[in-house]
Amino acid sequence: MLTTFLVEDSPVIQQSLIATLQELTPVTVVGVAADEPAALQWLSDPTHEASLVIVDIFLRSGSGLGVLRTARHTGPKRHMVVLSNYATPDIRATCLALGAEQVFDKSTEIEALILYCQTLAATGLCPASAA
Repeated sequence: MLTTFLVEDSPVIQQSLIATLQELTPVTVVGVAADEPAALQWLSDPTHEASLVIVDIFLRSGSGLGVLRTARHTGPKRHMVVLSNYATPDIRATCLALGAEQVFDKSTEIEALILYCQTLAATGLCPASAA
């Protein structure tokens, strides 16, 4: 089972993404945050365990870029991916430079995210070209 922490500010997207991932992949969502401060607080707590962190770029306050920037220096190493409607080439490059393993577009790459989660859960490895 792949323990996952979700950083997403839209309650509707939170609910549908959690339902989709838990139905189609061996994912258990162990926490959710709607903004950068809450995400960083959760990730810095040593009692919280998540193998995968899925981050949106635009949040209620702060940004997913701030989460990526800080999380790579906080706590245990986790698989970090971005799921955003703004997966432009520049955003993709910035996210990868900040430590994201993959960047997925919410409108066109949900299937790629599902495949990524399935592969990660099955092998512990990230597919090199999931996005």
